[in-house]
Amino acid sequence: MDKALIAYAPGGPEVMQWQDLATPAPGPGEVLLRQTAIGVNFLDVYHRSGLYPWATPTMIPGAEAAGVVEAVGPAVTDFVPGDRVAYVLSNGAYRQRRVVPAERLLALPDGISDVQIAGALLKGLTAQYLVNACYAVQPGDTVLVHAAAGGVGLLLGQWLKALGATAIGTAGSAEKVALARQHGYAHVINYRSDDFVAAVRDLTAGQGVAAVYDSVGQDTWAGSLQCLRRRGMFVSFGQASGMIQGFALADLAKGGSLSATRPVLFDFIASRAELMSRSADLFARLASGSLQTQAPHCRPLQEAAAAHADLEARRTTGSSVLLA
Repeated sequence: MDKALIAYAPGGPEVMQWQDLATPAPGPGEVLLRQTAIGVNFLDVYHRSGLYPWATPTMIPGAEAAGVVEAVGPAVTDFVPGDRVAYVLSNGAYRQRRVVPAERLLALPDGISDVQIAGALLKGLTAQYLVNACYAVQPGDTVLVHAAAGGVGLLLGQWLKALGATAIGTAGSAEKVALARQHGYAHVINYRSDDFVAAVRDLTAGQGVAAVYDSVGQDTWAGSLQCLRRRGMFVSFGQASGMIQGFALADLAKGGSLSATRPVLFDFIASRAELMSRSADLFARLASGSLQTQAPHCRPLQEAAAAHADLEARRTTGSSVLLA
């Protein structure tokens, strides 16, 4: 019998219970994995807390994992037992073994470890679609990123620099400011001691930025709009401080014919072709070293509650990974 972290009602980290869970054999088009490393993301918190409604009476959090193929079901031809693979799905990863549709699996290249990709797959795919599909960053653009020292933020800083953009970041401590500067940001603002709107206006000579990538939400959205240049793009891709309240379309007109989008990763990897294309870009950058990842904060899977508590309290930098 395998183990999993199961929640029976939405709530705090304590609602996840370490319990036995039977793992079925893989059916047609499915693969059975022994999971080795599982990423921790704010998406997991949103599901666990009930911010995102549950589709079933119980829920297993966890949106990404890496592992080893143990068995394949009928009609699976791309994978064999022993293959190293990883995946991103909306939830269900906080368990030791799992059956996954083969079409959602990615073969892991040599040189990328299970722990590295478990801390970088969801965040890296997010960074990839943000800079290519939500707002296609051009050389010479100046862009603002909130939570620059977080898992996605550290990847965005490097990606933006590689694209020839000037990246401005915000972070909440001197340590996080220093870390972001080491990961591609030309300027980093400590939002606890400085007004980030005024600082961005100063850094851009009053022009504003081409785009804002905002995963913070309620605490930052109004200021984010004030940082944009005329016809700039506000990309709201998370709500670490809470869901945005009070936003109106008229705010976009007032700011100078602004645009806004609220993207979700899974709409940008819905097809197998798009998943493969975006992951190939990510894997190539990781393999070449143009995209560097910090060693993740690792804990045993059964300590996921502590990992959630640290993430929600903003006590972490970079990525966190649970070892199965």
